[in-house]
Amino acid sequence: MAESESDRIFELQAEVDQMKEALASHAVVDQAIGMVVALARVPPDQGWEVLKDVSQHTNIKLRNVAELILIWGRNGDIPPDVLAELEDALDRYGPTQVPGSPGIPDAPEQ
Repeated sequence: MAESESDRIFELQAEVDQMKEALASHAVVDQAIGMVVALARVPPDQGWEVLKDVSQHTNIKLRNVAELILIWGRNGDIPPDVLAELEDALDRYGPTQVPGSPGIPDAPEQ
């Protein structure tokens, strides 16, 4: 039996919606990787590993970790457990710790 046109349209719309969601999620993750790369002075592949580690150790979806990091970049707020895991991940992957962390002086203004 042939699939009706309305069923096919519904399936295609659902697929388009999924693709839009995936594209938006990818953009958020890429921006967060860029922020980690810029702040921690690590290469992009290590920025990706940092995000994955934070996600795995906090049991928060990677996209949500990325959103938290972007919010932190905008207003300085980040949950303490996420910040602690971010610092731990940077200790494993990066040459520096998170700027502005307690005991870590901010980079000098230029």
